[in-house]
Amino acid sequence: MDGDGGKSGAIPTNLRLLLVIEEISKAGVPVTPTEVNTALGLPKPTIHRLFATLEEEGFLQRDMDGRTYSPGPRLRTMSGGILSSLRIRTARQAILRRVSREIGETCNIALPDRDAMTYLERVETEWPLRIQLPIGTRVPFYCTASGKMYLSSLNRAHLLKYLSATTLEPRTPNTLTDHDALFAELRDIRKQGYALDREEFMADMIALAVPVPDINGRLMATLSFHAPTQRFTIDRALDYLDAMRSAADDLAALVSDGDQE
Repeated sequence: MDGDGGKSGAIPTNLRLLLVIEEISKAGVPVTPTEVNTALGLPKPTIHRLFATLEEEGFLQRDMDGRTYSPGPRLRTMSGGILSSLRIRTARQAILRRVSREIGETCNIALPDRDAMTYLERVETEWPLRIQLPIGTRVPFYCTASGKMYLSSLNRAHLLKYLSATTLEPRTPNTLTDHDALFAELRDIRKQGYALDREEFMADMIALAVPVPDINGRLMATLSFHAPTQRFTIDRALDYLDAMRSAADDLAALVSDGDQE
């Protein structure tokens, strides 16, 4: 142990890396070692050494500003594995099947990754005409319902960083390619609590997404459904908003209930 007293004396050496990861998960945004250390009270050289180790091993990655850190690929993979545990997945599939039957379309759960949303789970519609976006598919933030739902949850500073660094490539004629227009829509999404894809990612496909919150009320994942325009309109999609929100609450409860066991 480091011999400078303070809170650090109460933290066993073999727990320090785990506690750093825990504090990063609580923050929900990129953080500096100093910000994390506010809660831990470790010596400055120690906290920087822990961050360096986690970065070297792929659990953290440094952001573009050179100061802050976000979960790295190994930590993101680990979190997805936890969410995919057999007990949770069985219950999650039951919730997805229920809402998919009610709506009659394919429903998905997606997780925010470094630069895209990744499909974690899905239940397919029984219609022969369906849109193929299998588990593991990565889709852009800026032109999908799930991605825009996630972007709307970012604080202003991090959202502006994303927008300034991202080229809004047109995927269809409906894709929002103007940064100010996208920012305005994300502001509306944040207020209304749901996001729509109006044929912005794929022609002839619409989608609706709602947040799945974590135990702290932050967006953990998104629940969405997509449908071809031959069967669905935006107005009809909004008819199922309450059903989607109810299912999202049930999905969130799976994780929070597991934390209390």
